[in-house]
Amino acid sequence: MENPNSGERWNRTVMEDNMLAMFDASEAKDAHQDAIDDRIAFLDAVRASSIVPKHGKPPTSKIFGAVFHMLRTGKSLELIMKSYKLLVNLDRHFPRAYLSDSQLYSGSPSQLVVVKEAWSPIVDCIDNPPAGNEASSKLSGGPLDPSSFQLLIEELAEILTETKFLAASMEPLRNMLLFQYLVTVFEGDFLPRNASLNWSMQRESLLNLLLGSRKINYKSLMKNCLIIICQLSQLQNELSKYTELQESSESHLSKNCYAALSLALLGVLKNTCVSIEKLLVMIMNLDMARKKADIEGHTIRADGPRTPLLDIILDELAYNKYTVPFFLKVFSEPKWKLEIVVQYLWKYITKPSVRTRKSNDYTEDSTFDGALKCFSNKTGTKSLIKKIGGDAVQLLLAHGFQAQLSILSEGNMEDNIASDKEGRAIALVHLSQSFISAFNSLRSTYEHMEILSIGKEALFAAATIISMKS
Repeated sequence: MENPNSGERWNRTVMEDNMLAMFDASEAKDAHQDAIDDRIAFLDAVRASSIVPKHGKPPTSKIFGAVFHMLRTGKSLELIMKSYKLLVNLDRHFPRAYLSDSQLYSGSPSQLVVVKEAWSPIVDCIDNPPAGNEASSKLSGGPLDPSSFQLLIEELAEILTETKFLAASMEPLRNMLLFQYLVTVFEGDFLPRNASLNWSMQRESLLNLLLGSRKINYKSLMKNCLIIICQLSQLQNELSKYTELQESSESHLSKNCYAALSLALLGVLKNTCVSIEKLLVMIMNLDMARKKADIEGHTIRADGPRTPLLDIILDELAYNKYTVPFFLKVFSEPKWKLEIVVQYLWKYITKPSVRTRKSNDYTEDSTFDGALKCFSNKTGTKSLIKKIGGDAVQLLLAHGFQAQLSILSEGNMEDNIASDKEGRAIALVHLSQSFISAFNSLRSTYEHMEILSIGKEALFAAATIISMKS
């Protein structure tokens, strides 16, 4: 008896063969615009066959590889953007990992589902790729291996720190979109695994496999990520100014072309900033899961030691103090931002001597509230200003206050503080009073301090909270 699905499979195979033939034809054409038109038609055909239908099916690995190739080699703004958006939409429609609907299991907890045959832009077997993958990863259509990912990050860090970034070139935009897409892939794979609270699942995430690969220099990779995040906020302003300068000096035709590219770059810069933060947050959450698994005895020798990203961030900010304002400006995730601010402050806060019976009873309150209390001591405040600078202290206090305020406002305190409305209101007033007191102490100690915009915003928010609750 003939399988009723055989006809459907045959039609699908013919459709995909036709789409690949369209892609191959675009590769062979010399005429630049004709090749671009054919590739755009190919992308539209992939979207029409996979995403538009209500019960569409994921493309084959060859189709995925062709779209990925276009993202990595595209020379037109339209082609690069369309291939990027198509890949992101395909990932949303056909996730590689997801939590099953708990209702399907009669109220039982959601279960992690991993689609093992799904195509991936990252080599699944990180250190032992299948035969032929080593070569294919170096091609623009093949999946990336860990060394290729590290090279991408290095190139981004180099491009973002050079003035050539401001030239009308597709390379920066293409690399940033490629990076954004890879972060989307890591996120789609890691978040459901992390939600499962199962270290064996978290261990097998693409992100953990990548970071544990012998083919990358982990610390160098993380330091380049920090370089990127600190450069992004500066470049957004610089690119805006440069665009205005170009528009006043270019011909009408070239001005329009440059304006389109510049606007695209501005948007991509902002989204790259979001993506690099997502990557850092995922890695810190992975470190936390790994630490928990280690305490519970679930880690194995293959997990190996790895310096927590939080420690690397603190060391880098301490070594390059001028990067503190740039990092705090663009890193916005409240939980980890607060943790970074608190640990950075306590790195420099003077601890009391333990020579007397009274000081022997001292217990360090290594929280943000504990750090704010330390500003009641003029000597300690002067010491902190001397070590890291008055403006840096102001920034740390203001950003820390805003992060703590965000956490309290959402009622997401892990220690169940302010779990109800009344308790949350009391905690918000206490935080605001402590912040204003610490800020006033800093201002009276640092006589020439100019209140920065972030400081004014934080003071206004604190004063508003106190007036509303009084």
